[in-house]
Amino acid sequence: MAAIEGIRIRPLSRIDEIDAVVALQRAIWNDPTTVIYAHMLISLVRNGGLLLGAFNGDTLVGFLLGYLGTDSTDSDRPAMANLKMVSQRMAVLPEYRGGGLGNALKLAQRDYAVKLGIRLITWTFDPLNSRNAHLNIRKLGCIVQVYERNYYGTQESPLVSLGQSDRLVADWRITTPRVELRLSGTRGPLSIDQYLSAGTQIVNPSVIGANGLPQPGTPNPTRSMLGLVEIPANFDQILHADEGLARAWRAHGREVFTQALSSGYIVTDFIRAALEGRDRSFYLLSAADGATPSGFSAN
Repeated sequence: MAAIEGIRIRPLSRIDEIDAVVALQRAIWNDPTTVIYAHMLISLVRNGGLLLGAFNGDTLVGFLLGYLGTDSTDSDRPAMANLKMVSQRMAVLPEYRGGGLGNALKLAQRDYAVKLGIRLITWTFDPLNSRNAHLNIRKLGCIVQVYERNYYGTQESPLVSLGQSDRLVADWRITTPRVELRLSGTRGPLSIDQYLSAGTQIVNPSVIGANGLPQPGTPNPTRSMLGLVEIPANFDQILHADEGLARAWRAHGREVFTQALSSGYIVTDFIRAALEGRDRSFYLLSAADGATPSGFSAN
């Protein structure tokens, strides 16, 4: 299994290891409604699920849980034709974040899936979480074709904020040339300057408000083959400083993504960069293969 900076990643199956995963979840979220408890983890591990642990010495500092699922609800097709791995939960202690451990856990999961002959891994993530978007799309090479409204319901919890739990669905097609090239670094992704110099339009350029925080800007409708959709570089900062602005970004993100994905676009890249003197974050929307996009904007 993969290792990074002296941290070893390996599958977990013993009861004491599973108990450590439960304890780690409690330490990170401190919310009983969010914890996946030992009895469920045991059942998953003993019935084809994958539970990976990241250790610094003997201390568990991160984990990843995945299980087998199907990519279609069409009962007329055999399950084997739609087999995929669902990446249900990944967590890393705060002091170990930002050093590539999440990336290493995902690559270890990919190695396991490849050995099983599985070609697709999926999971969901918050559209306004730039850190996760950077890992999922920019580094791993995922694409996004689906936006789910209130995936975890609306009751407040660590998975629900401001009464909303909208998620993007990451499709990681792990054996495609696109993913191979992204992981190997053979062909690096483009920079924000390269996209802009090629005429790619920012659909919803943010503006700085009186409180110094970015706000959704005036929409620029587009029918181009490519478009850049901006989100806050640090949504958590907005969430803690200005709830009204956070709600505005939530509504704005829902509108632009549902319009774009229903109009023939998919998410194919993510860029975090300095632009116009401040840190900015953008999703790249590309017209799906063979599609003629009907256009989208942001309200």
